[in-house]
Amino acid sequence: MKLYSKQFLGLDSNDNAYEDAAVLILPIPYEGGISYRIGTARAPDAVLEASNYLELYDEVLKEEPYRMGIATLQPPQILDHSEKMIKTVYQTVRLLLKINKTIVLLGGDHSITTGCLKAHFEKYPALTVIQLDAHADLRDSYNGSRYSHACIMSRIREITTNTLQLGIRSLSKEEAERIQSEKIALYTMDDYRTGQLDIHKAIRDIPEPVYITLDVDVFDWSVIASTGTPEPGGWTWNEGLTLIRQIFTLKNVIGFDIVELSFSPNDHNSPFAVAKLIYKMLGFKLQKYILDHHIPWPSQPSGPIFK
Repeated sequence: MKLYSKQFLGLDSNDNAYEDAAVLILPIPYEGGISYRIGTARAPDAVLEASNYLELYDEVLKEEPYRMGIATLQPPQILDHSEKMIKTVYQTVRLLLKINKTIVLLGGDHSITTGCLKAHFEKYPALTVIQLDAHADLRDSYNGSRYSHACIMSRIREITTNTLQLGIRSLSKEEAERIQSEKIALYTMDDYRTGQLDIHKAIRDIPEPVYITLDVDVFDWSVIASTGTPEPGGWTWNEGLTLIRQIFTLKNVIGFDIVELSFSPNDHNSPFAVAKLIYKMLGFKLQKYILDHHIPWPSQPSGPIFK
C-alpha cells in the first residue's frame, strides 16, 4: 500500500509510517450514490488539508493521540460504478485487517460503507454496527439503485442485523413501518432530546465489538454545514462528542467511517470540524485501550497496538 501525499495531521510520511501505524486512514473519494448535493468526492482531500491545522495535543485527554501512529493511504482507484467501488473497498480493507490495522474510512458518500463493513464482518462475526445519522437509510432502493446512500442500512442489515441507529430525524412512512415490523433498534433525535432514550442502556446492551458509521449530517448545521442531504435539529458539537465518547468508553470500537461531507469552496469550517472529530474519536479509542490494558500512553508509534 502506498502512502498518500496528503497525510492526516500533516504527519511525516516516511517509509516506516505504514508499518509503525496503529491506524490507517483510507480516503474514498466517491459520490456515485448521492441523491442531492454533489461534493463528497472532494471531501477527503478537504479534511486532510484542514487536519494540518489541528493541535496534536488533546485538551480533554491531556495527551497527544497521534503517538499511536496514524498513516494515510493513497486512495484506491475507484471507478464510477457502485458495485465495483464496493468490491474495491472490500478487498482493500480486508487486506489491511489481515495485518491488524485499525481502519478509518474517509468518504465519500455513505454507499462506501458496504464494502468496508463486509470486510470487518468477516473478521468479527459478532459485530454490531452503530449508525449515527440524520436519516434512517432503510430503503431497499432509491432512484432505481440499491446502492444509493439512502439504502446503506438496508445493505448493512443484509450483512448483520446487530444494528443501533441514533440521531435519526428523517425517514419515510415505509421505513417507519419496517422499523416497527422488524423491531429495529432505531432512536430519533426527539427520543434523545426528550429523555425517552436511555442511551447508556441502549449502548450497553448491544453485542461487541462495534463498528461506527457516522454521517456528518447527524450534527447540527452550526457544526457541519456542508453535507449532501442536510437536516435541521442535529447534535451540537458537545452533545455529539459526549455520546460518541460514551460509545468508546462502554464498547470495543474496532473501526469507523466518516461520510457525507460535501466540499464547498466557501466553507472551511466543516472540513476542520470533521478532521477534529476523527482525531477525537481516535483519542477516545486509544484512551479506552490504555485503561483496559493498564499500559502507558505510547511515546512513539510502534505498530498495530489495538490487537
